[in-house]
Amino acid sequence: MRAEAEMLDIIIKIAKNLKVKAVAMSGSRTDTKASKDEFQDYDVVYIVDDLDNLTSDLSWLAYFGKRIIEQEVSLGNRRLYLMLFEDGNRIDLTLCPKEHIKEWMDSEAGFTVLEDPEHLFEPYSQNLERYWTSPASETDFKNSCNEFWWVSAYVVKGICRKQVIYATDHLYGICQQELLKVMAWQVVSDRGKVDIGKNYKYLFTYLSAEKEKKFLNLLDFSSLDKITHSLFATMQLFHQEAQSLARKMDFAYDKEVAEKMIEYAEERVKKFGNNKNY
Repeated sequence: MRAEAEMLDIIIKIAKNLKVKAVAMSGSRTDTKASKDEFQDYDVVYIVDDLDNLTSDLSWLAYFGKRIIEQEVSLGNRRLYLMLFEDGNRIDLTLCPKEHIKEWMDSEAGFTVLEDPEHLFEPYSQNLERYWTSPASETDFKNSCNEFWWVSAYVVKGICRKQVIYATDHLYGICQQELLKVMAWQVVSDRGKVDIGKNYKYLFTYLSAEKEKKFLNLLDFSSLDKITHSLFATMQLFHQEAQSLARKMDFAYDKEVAEKMIEYAEERVKKFGNNKNY
């Protein structure tokens, strides 16, 4: 695997050959809190004059190395090229017209300038708090609770119909994301605004090992029984966390709705043939 110094040298050399106006790097390689390992991507942006010219013939991408697989993504005014190389390195390369620098900057949580002879980045402030969580408003909290309890009924439906993928998708993709959101607000209520990280990756650095274990125990979706167990445990933990946050923030919390939804889930699961005690 090529070392970081070699990869950065290649990135800069190719930029100069293409007459790129400026180069910056974002992502985990510029995040001092991120652990260092071989899976860290090189999240790089080339600020360019003529996007159409560069994208009309992409043969120059071969200079980065031999690729195993790649993707091309259109991001409005920008183009993103995701490349995984045979040596295990990965570059996520964004081509951004210079008139849209701020658009790119607003999408990133901080970055390091690698080349900028014309000082194109200087007029703009970095979005260092993109993944910071702010205190919840009462409306935020109310909407989160409503979403959690409403979507829990979809999970119940999936379980009763024995639709494992449907149930799991709603449980993890929506209900447990709302639980993570409330847990993040709990942290903020104690500490003030904090960096939770992309996809809540730093959340459990602020919470107890016991609370982390409780959440991780929810993530076994390997059978319908395990999904059902996860649903009821998720409901109980959300109910507990939401009540705690409501007390701290002096928010209204509709316990009756929560308790009725738990009862609804228990009745439907029992009715449709799963009599285990969850």
